[in-house]
Amino acid sequence: LALYFHIGEREEKCIIEDIPSDTLVVGNYKVQRWDIHKHDFLESAPGLGMFVTVTSPSGEVILSKLYGPKGTFSFTSYLSGEHIICFQSNSTRFAVIAASKLRIHLDIRVGEHFLDESAIEAKDKVDEVNVRLEHLIEQIHHVTREQDYEREREEKFRKTSEETNSNILWWAIAQTLILISVGIWQIKSLRDFFISKKLV
Repeated sequence: LALYFHIGEREEKCIIEDIPSDTLVVGNYKVQRWDIHKHDFLESAPGLGMFVTVTSPSGEVILSKLYGPKGTFSFTSYLSGEHIICFQSNSTRFAVIAASKLRIHLDIRVGEHFLDESAIEAKDKVDEVNVRLEHLIEQIHHVTREQDYEREREEKFRKTSEETNSNILWWAIAQTLILISVGIWQIKSLRDFFISKKLV
C-alpha cells in the first residue's frame, strides 16, 4: 500500500489495515509542509515529527512512538483483523495559527521481510543461496497465513449468511401462520355476525 494524504498540523489521520495474525508490518513515511511563498510542498519538514499509534482489533495500543519528519515504523500483529494506524504531528503551535498543511507520503508493506543485499554480497554463493532460501520460506509462510486468514473470514461470512437465511425462513413461516390465523379469525367473525343478524 503506497499513498499520500493531507492533514493539518494539529490534526490526526487514521487508516485501517486488515492484517492476519503473526504478521510483520513495516511502514515508511515522509512529511512535507506546504510553503506559502513557493506554493508547493517542501521536500522536508524540519522540526516536525510524527506520533505513530497502532491499535489492535481488541483496542490495545501495540505501538505509540514519536518519529522524525521521515521514518520507518514496524510492528507484528498478534490478532487477525482491522488494525488502526494513526498519524499526528508533534506541532506545539496553537490550533488558531497551526494552519499549515502537511502532506504524508506513506508506504506500508504487510508480511514482507526484505533482503539485505549488502549482507548477501559480502558472503559466498552458498550463504547467498541459504539467505535467499530462508527469505523464500518466510514469504511462503506469509502466504499460508494470509490464506488461512482469508479462509477464516470466508467461514465467518458463510455462517452469517446461513444464519440470515435461516432467520428469513422462520420469519416467512411466522408471517404465513399469522396471515392464516387472521384469515380464520375474520371468517369466524363474519360467520358469527351473519348468524347474529339472521342473514344465514
